Amino acid sequence: MAKTEIRTADAPTPVAAFSQGVRKGPVLQVAGQVAFDPATGDVVGDTVAEQTRQAMRNVLAVLAAGGASLADVVMLRVYLTDTAHFAEMNAAYGEFVTEAPFPARTTVYVGLPDKLLVEIDALAVVD
Repeated sequence: MAKTEIRTADAPTPVAAFSQGVRKGPVLQVAGQVAFDPATGDVVGDTVAEQTRQAMRNVLAVLAAGGASLADVVMLRVYLTDTAHFAEMNAAYGEFVTEAPFPARTTVYVGLPDKLLVEIDALAVVD
């Protein structure tokens, strides 16, 4: 079973040696997505809610390019820079993740490059 790189112009182009996503058989891993606008490369938004929405749009774009959707996601991992941002991120996240069964989720607190408040990655299994 071959490993296939997933690439789309609808999500930011990686600036290092990694793929936007990788699919092997039914498993699709989306690399961590931040709030970069794929067209301009600029950070979208100053709040964690705005950045969460853009990161989720980027995750959805890579999922679609790999033949998946949010319904195929079994795990989302959210990386926040500040514990105080949890409620605001969770509310914006809830605009996208609306139907049960919900994906599993882990939220951890990390350092991210300047101006970035959140990063999200996804693991999907495609039927």
